[in-house]
Amino acid sequence: MKKLLAMLMAAVMVLGMVACGSTTNNGGNNSGNAGDTGDTGDGGSTGEAGGTFKIGVIGPLTGGAAIYGTCVANSAQIAVEEINALGEDIQFELLAPADDVNDAETSVNAYNSLMDDGMQVLVGTVTTQPALSVMPLAYEDRVFTITPSASGDDVIEGNDNVFQVCFTDSNQGSRSAQYIDENFGDVKIGIIYKNDEQYSIGIRDNFKTEADARGMEIVYEGTFNESSQTDFRNQLTAAQNAGAELLFLPIYYTPASVILSQADTMGYEPIFFGVDGMDGILTAENFDASLAEGVYLLTPFSADAEDERTQSFVSKYQEQYGEIPNQFGADAYDAVYILYEAIKAAGVSADMSNGELCDALIAAMGDLSVVGLTSAGSEMTWDDNGAVNKDPTAVVIENGAYVTPQW
Repeated sequence: MKKLLAMLMAAVMVLGMVACGSTTNNGGNNSGNAGDTGDTGDGGSTGEAGGTFKIGVIGPLTGGAAIYGTCVANSAQIAVEEINALGEDIQFELLAPADDVNDAETSVNAYNSLMDDGMQVLVGTVTTQPALSVMPLAYEDRVFTITPSASGDDVIEGNDNVFQVCFTDSNQGSRSAQYIDENFGDVKIGIIYKNDEQYSIGIRDNFKTEADARGMEIVYEGTFNESSQTDFRNQLTAAQNAGAELLFLPIYYTPASVILSQADTMGYEPIFFGVDGMDGILTAENFDASLAEGVYLLTPFSADAEDERTQSFVSKYQEQYGEIPNQFGADAYDAVYILYEAIKAAGVSADMSNGELCDALIAAMGDLSVVGLTSAGSEMTWDDNGAVNKDPTAVVIENGAYVTPQW
């Protein structure tokens, strides 16, 4: 309700500014068309989007989750370069990406540093736990925020300035249960999740709720934490003894790679089913990628998709960075383009205050629809809480690549 009211108020403000033709020039970045601005002192917009907008990115660039943050930063850079090359009045300056090492306190420091550098819009954070510390600050500072991949429901709850490109944890969990139920029949299910990470807990909780509602058979649940994610033999033995034919892993790829390796040494061969955090397992350090053959992922992006936009993005990423981008990168690429479309729709200029810019963009998001790399050819829209509406897809790893399952 708070986000809906903010959208309505912001829409009234923007319409009022456009109707009055009010403009500002505060001596900051260029805005609108040259010669079309005047100093009215009211912080308004001409309805013509323009100027150079400063974008900040926060994510893990080092540490165990670096594959996510690095791909987000690289992909945002590609999108910024493409948009700037259009030669339009809207230009983006991507500030140096800030490393949060997937740590909440470090992420707060990264946010403050970017604010000191003049950040106007945040593309971040990349993961959920840091987001829960940073989003209240962005809300207080009225910094418009699009997170590529912080999927926790609490990331957007109560923060009218925050919008997600990724599915929420509740959506990932329930959609995974739905997919397994519809495609694997009466399979016996085991779950292994991380009990000190909100991302994993949230997906597990919503998966179990949906699975219970559908009468699916969960025969085993096991947990681990940060200090115990190098040995899963006890959990795997218990799952095997319980007869689990499919293991649902709502976890990141690093511990998942250990689970797959240890299951192989035990001769345990269940179906493995993960979510977006498993993307990256093919390039996990010290992992035999052949063990990921047959792994299923619920993900909104496949680098092997044949549409022109995906192939262009993947080709550019490989040219510039020497590897195939993951789903986190595709979400970040979409995030920058969503921002671009929102700026056009709102008719804002880069010399507006963060608060004015934020409120106008919130209003624009209420009516925005964008087709991106991660929307399976359909349009992305956003609900009143900032959660994205788009179609999830499942992929299976075959011959070292993500492909659409053939049922």
